[in-house]
Amino acid sequence: MTYSIRTEDIRKTFGDRTVLNGISLGIGKGEIFGLLGPSGAGKTTLIKILTGQLAQDSGTAIINGNDSRRLSGSDRKRFGITMDNFGIYERLSCYENLKIIAGIYGVGKTEIVRVLGKVGLADAAKTPAGKLSKGMTVRLKLARAFLSDPDILFLDEPTSGLDPASAAGIHKMILAEKERGKTVFLTTHTMTEAEKICDNIALLNDGQIVEYGAPDEICRRYDHQRRFRIHLNDGRDMEIPHNEAAAETIAELIGSGRAETIHTTEPDLETVFMELTGKELSA
Repeated sequence: MTYSIRTEDIRKTFGDRTVLNGISLGIGKGEIFGLLGPSGAGKTTLIKILTGQLAQDSGTAIINGNDSRRLSGSDRKRFGITMDNFGIYERLSCYENLKIIAGIYGVGKTEIVRVLGKVGLADAAKTPAGKLSKGMTVRLKLARAFLSDPDILFLDEPTSGLDPASAAGIHKMILAEKERGKTVFLTTHTMTEAEKICDNIALLNDGQIVEYGAPDEICRRYDHQRRFRIHLNDGRDMEIPHNEAAAETIAELIGSGRAETIHTTEPDLETVFMELTGKELSA
């Protein structure tokens, strides 16, 4: 596998607090990788290390084949970042905001127009950023990240606080970048987001990765008490163990017309995280 990002035993402390404690990852080219954890788990710190904004205490981080501690200007052009502290100039229009970034990257005006159209802000090009809705502001931040046509996108909580429809629009854009062969490093504390768009995820708790893999595979690993949940047409719900004996019961319920819906009760990522850490993922 060709890796876009590799880390080996990354450690970082701030004073007496250990924020990252031995983070080792391999993220393949063209993969959407999700780093999940509650606020304060160390997600943003890891992005800052990978993008050269912050130096780790020990360990190595390789991005596009380069050590994150020695990234050149041309190296930095190969990844795009959205983070809360990457502010938007509220008094400037959407176009003017991107024009500043375009000047840094040496990107032409036609590319600014193209990217605004790509994120659905073509009609808002002259609108001051301070007058944008929250969803449109996120789109403007994505436009900044897309502007240099980077190989890797680092998206820190890109849908935080958005309504479901706006979040779905952002997901569609992220998946489109994957289709173009881009690698996406996504942080989130929303398990449904990770399940929808991530190829692999890591669950981060107190600076350590406590589980890693494809979302559905992780959920199956912790399916200790798998059961069938059956909703009957009289409005009642019943659960039965997921075993050979269940076949006869289910067949009788279906044959008699009493079963309306049948589902398996596999755990979700929130349940897995709670089992591993005793904490809520969405905290």
